[in-house]
Amino acid sequence: VFFMSQYKNPGADDVLNEARYYIHDPASLLLIQKAANFAAEHHAGQFRKSGEPYVVHLNNVAYILATMRVGPKTIAAGFLHDSIEDCGITRDELAAEFDDEIADIVEAVTKIGTLKFKGKDDLEYQAANHRKIFIAMAKDVRVILVKLVDRLHNMRTLEYQPEASQKRIAAETLDVYAPIAHRLGISSIKNELEDLCFYYLNHEEYHEIARLVEAKKTESDAAVNKMT
Repeated sequence: VFFMSQYKNPGADDVLNEARYYIHDPASLLLIQKAANFAAEHHAGQFRKSGEPYVVHLNNVAYILATMRVGPKTIAAGFLHDSIEDCGITRDELAAEFDDEIADIVEAVTKIGTLKFKGKDDLEYQAANHRKIFIAMAKDVRVILVKLVDRLHNMRTLEYQPEASQKRIAAETLDVYAPIAHRLGISSIKNELEDLCFYYLNHEEYHEIARLVEAKKTESDAAVNKMT
């Protein structure tokens, strides 16, 4: 069974419930709720290629960030990360509605997203991409966290893209985003990104390895049961 089926779409309430496990300041929880409401209002009527409302993507990004136990402003930025690009909201409008920190994170995530991937052999792309990413990281690592989670959810839903886009996005993810997750020590994101990229870039090999792993698992389970 292809692993996409394991994901369930959380709602804004699920994000708040997850945040409550480790965020106990009422003002911080209100900030997250405000960002969720803002995103739902301004992305209303927008849809993804899957046919789902666009806010589903934003809820997923915010939820994954909450499971990583990031701060409330980072979760808020997760809800808001596409508001400049897709809703015509300016950085100053975001700052007025929230604050400069959140507006700066969203603006930096937007700038990283404008870079066009031409292939790993394009030296100009590599230099520009890594330079901008690491400048953003040096300024505020939360920018990279939001962008990594944004890419993770996009990879989870890549099945709805045309094949050419799947391969382009998977190649970029493997060459740029997975190594950054590795260097930041976020192994769960790095591993999942690599698995998803492998599926789209080497479809037949992926299924062959999955078959071998499943066979080995069955064998191992039998041995464990015998020892038990």
